[in-house]
Amino acid sequence: MYYAIVSEDVPNSLSLRQQARPAHIARLQELKDQGRLFMAGPNPAIDSADPGEAGFTGSMVVAEFDSLEDAQAWADADPYIEAGVYAKSTVKPFKKVLP
Repeated sequence: MYYAIVSEDVPNSLSLRQQARPAHIARLQELKDQGRLFMAGPNPAIDSADPGEAGFTGSMVVAEFDSLEDAQAWADADPYIEAGVYAKSTVKPFKKVLP
């Protein structure tokens, strides 16, 4: 089943994100290589695809896991958690309907 992982950044997280990004992206790439990643991306802090110094306010990942517990464990091990980027993450089951 798919699960949505919605994470909210701490204020002024850009420098923390930049430092932890390679490890964060590597984990997402593993999900992609396994055919389990539906989508992933950040929420720009301003209405722009490239927010520059404004940075980001959070991220969303939708991926396939065996259970809610597995999805939560994966989210809890995100390098952005260890680096202090995320203030909190919420994991919920996700049902794709469209397209």
